[in-house]
This record gives sequence, C-alpha cells and structure tokens, in this order.
Amino acid sequence: MGVVKSKRMPRAVRERQMMDAAVRTFGQLGYRAASMDEIAELAGVSKPLVYLYLNSKEELFTACIRREAKALAEAVRAGAQPGLPADRQLWAGLNAFFTHTAENPDGWAVLHRQARTHGEPFASEVAAMRDEIVAFVTGLIGAAAREAHRDRALPDRDVAGLAQALVGAAEALAGWANDTPGVSAKEAAATLMNFSWAGLENLMNGRPWQAQA
Repeated sequence: MGVVKSKRMPRAVRERQMMDAAVRTFGQLGYRAASMDEIAELAGVSKPLVYLYLNSKEELFTACIRREAKALAEAVRAGAQPGLPADRQLWAGLNAFFTHTAENPDGWAVLHRQARTHGEPFASEVAAMRDEIVAFVTGLIGAAAREAHRDRALPDRDVAGLAQALVGAAEALAGWANDTPGVSAKEAAATLMNFSWAGLENLMNGRPWQAQA
C-alpha cells in the first residue's frame, strides 16, 4: 500500500496565514516587541519560512500595513452607496468604517497606533490610505453641497477642511470604541453622525456658524 502524500499548501494561502499571524502579533504587542519567532509560531510555520516569504520584519510590517489599509479603504467605499441622499451616504460610509475597525481590531491597531509611531516608511503607508479616504469624503461633502445649493457650492478649502476634520474624528472615535466595552460599531457611527451632520447640514443650506466680533 503506497503512502498518501499530503497536498502542498498554495503559496497564497501560506502567505495569508503568516500575514494574519503578523497582524495579530503587531497589533497586540507592537512593532518593537513583536518577534518573528512569535509570528512563525502563531502561523504554524518555521521562522526561516517567514523570512523566505517576506524577507525581513520591516518588510513584513509594511506588507501588513498595506493589506489592512487596502481592506479598510475598500470597506468604506463599498459601504457608501451612490445615489442615496447625502446624509444616508455619509451614514453608510461611517457605519462601514466603524464596522470594519471593530471587526478587525488588530488591523486597526497596526494602522492607527503602530504604523504612525514608528517613523518612515510606515507612516507614509498609512498617510496614503488616509489621503484616499479623505479624498472620498471630500467628494461626498462636495456633492452634497452642490445638491443643496444648486447654483453654488462650499469653497473647496472649506470642503477639504471638513473632510479632514471628519476623518480625524472617526479615527479617534474608532480607537475609543475598540477600547470601550459595550460600544458597538453602529453606536460609534451614530455618535459621529450626530456630532457632524447638524453642522454640515447648516453649512450646506447657507447657515454657517460665525464668530461674534
């Protein structure tokens, strides 16, 4: 009776296993404290195999950042459904953002806490993802303003500033929500929606807040 040989695991599957283990380890321990030994053990492979596939700890961390950033940006874009009223698009996008960060807390920790605090080239990778999301939100706010005003729109600088503020608030709130037991993604999205939409709606309808002299 011949020996039945086990099928060799496809490279893509093996890499995903190692990446999943790396994201979990980096997210929970931090970039400096995480070791390739721990990542290899969690992935169920040898350390030389991790190096063979991904060369170095720095390259592995960069690959993790790129994967998690791409997944988050895609989730936000998929969540905001074109054709809906402006407030519903914003709500859907925020809900998608907070759902993704809640379901992937280690990935969010890699993006929001680890990558930004360890300098280049990691910070630039996260900045590219953030720029993509800000550009998307800028488009949503700008389209809503044009729809509300018909003949005029908010100045481009105001729209860009509002998008930066909204994305920054979402990032901070996601970190808080993930660290606070009992806060759901829907609750976090509703908190930011309640905070932001009243002001955005006033701006879009020509009623901006103005400082008194």
